[in-house]
Amino acid sequence: YIDEETGETVAAEDQTKGYEVSKQDFMQVEPHELKALKPVSDKLLEITGFVDEASIDSRYLAKPYYLLPGDRMAEESFALFRAALARKKAAARSSIVLYQRGREVVIQPVGKGLLMTELRPANSVVKAESVFEGLGKQKIDAEMTDLALHIIDKKRGTFDPSSFVDNYENAVRALVEAKRKGIKLPNAA
Repeated sequence: YIDEETGETVAAEDQTKGYEVSKQDFMQVEPHELKALKPVSDKLLEITGFVDEASIDSRYLAKPYYLLPGDRMAEESFALFRAALARKKAAARSSIVLYQRGREVVIQPVGKGLLMTELRPANSVVKAESVFEGLGKQKIDAEMTDLALHIIDKKRGTFDPSSFVDNYENAVRALVEAKRKGIKLPNAA
């Protein structure tokens, strides 16, 4: 870390944590105070309720995790729970500790297993109304709408994540492989 005023490196023993309570007004927070806030994980997944899968707003879905039964004895109850959720088209709500923080999650049936998805807190998702409030009402031409619908129908496909490509990651892999072989890439400086 660099001191903004002096431009000098701040030694680890001189660093502190703080919270900006107002412009240029910071409150120091001690490590033991932060440690006391961390929830204790009991490795228990307690269901707090159920919601219709269709009611889940995808803007709140953050990170997915597959769930498996803990052992052979748990497989029957796991399968029963998954089947009941699938039949009711429901998702279970729960709170768990991940990465030393309490997280809200939904649990949904997927294939022969369960998918637990971490949820974003409501205050971290920008309300669509606040983003689009400046848009005026537009008159939409019926012929143009028909043309747009035709194009959508012609280009419609299936959602296939296997076709998604991370060109940057592929370029980095190619760079590393070329460097490993001692080959200079044509567009490398």
